[in-house]
Amino acid sequence: MLHGVDVSAYNTDYSAKGLDFVFIKSTEGRSYVNPHQSAQAARAREAGALVGFYHFLWPGNIAAQARYFVEKCASLQGDLLAADWETTGSGTHASTAQKDQFLHAVKKLRPSHRVLLYCNRDFWLHKDTSSYAGDGLWIADYVSAGHPRIKAKWRIHQYADSPLDKNVAAFGSKAELKKWAHPA
Repeated sequence: MLHGVDVSAYNTDYSAKGLDFVFIKSTEGRSYVNPHQSAQAARAREAGALVGFYHFLWPGNIAAQARYFVEKCASLQGDLLAADWETTGSGTHASTAQKDQFLHAVKKLRPSHRVLLYCNRDFWLHKDTSSYAGDGLWIADYVSAGHPRIKAKWRIHQYADSPLDKNVAAFGSKAELKKWAHPA
């Protein structure tokens, strides 16, 4: 398994040394952009890590959120893109249909990128009704790395959140991950 982290604007001094991949929070809703995403991505690229960006999904205005994400995201060809589907600060969350709409919209806007769904185990098992995760599921379940308690096929497993969100990817090598990240 490969190892990586995911970071937000609060993690400006993380180390990417020795990591295989780094996901960076890019946007949220239709009004927030991580002001450090370009520098965070540069740090990951300099360390040889594959880069991914994620959008924290809010309910409503899904097409506009998808456009906002791809326009404001600092992604390059071959970077991974993801929807972060969880409860917002106001206690709401996008519906399954909205989550699916967002993933499809981002895939249509950026067809040369892999688009993933990030959610926690509870959302996947109890809120999701479609089992649609775009090109891959990134599941959060704080148990042993690589052993999330779900039956679905997953690509990335977030298994810890201290001091950073720690993840593993179900790929045999970094070359295999990079090849997968560049769809034909």
